Amino acid sequence: MEHSGIGIVRPSITRADPKAVAALSEFGVATIHEAMGRVGLMRPYLRPVHPKARLCGPAVTVLLQPGDNWMLHVAAEQIRPGDVVVAACTTESEDGFFGELLATSFRAQGCQGLVIDGGVRDVADLAEMDFPVFARAVNAKGTVKATLGSVNVPVVCANALVRPGDVVVADGDGVVVVPRERAAEVAAASAEREANEESKRARLRAGELGLDMYGMRGPLAALGLRYEDR
Repeated sequence: MEHSGIGIVRPSITRADPKAVAALSEFGVATIHEAMGRVGLMRPYLRPVHPKARLCGPAVTVLLQPGDNWMLHVAAEQIRPGDVVVAACTTESEDGFFGELLATSFRAQGCQGLVIDGGVRDVADLAEMDFPVFARAVNAKGTVKATLGSVNVPVVCANALVRPGDVVVADGDGVVVVPRERAAEVAAASAEREANEESKRARLRAGELGLDMYGMRGPLAALGLRYEDR
């Protein structure tokens, strides 16, 4: 896994256009992933720690060391209202890097939520706060503050490249990353896809079968599908 250096904080980052971020927030992860060309998904082991968790915003990225959450405290200073913190780790770690106290700090800075390829704890408190977190694990094991990582460098989080300022969207279906320069384009493509799906939804609701709507009968017959009464 490659990351851009250790012991670096970059206060000035280029965030995606706020209008494009707002437009993307209207769509689900599955729609955005498909509209973007079936790319950008993080690994599905990242799960919401409470059922209502959903987030969308430009990424403040964090590179953590295993069992050490020091850089999350450093990152709090770099959060601007509307941001999402995305935390990767130099190697696999499921320790509880994040909990209610850090969530309180992040929220005070205007953070929309956290995506972390690691563990979190205090999940009942996070649910009570309605602070969205998508994590690799829930783990009561705490961390130390002893080793440098970095803030606002490109990171690989759950197999997805995230650059500072890219748009991260997460819901019950997963987490997707939209490159900041593509945010408006992907929002428009998502709207088009959603409109197309709504017309299909209306036809299915009226009783039309997917077999007919998608023209499946011919290809199925060509492959030898037969209907037999016995």
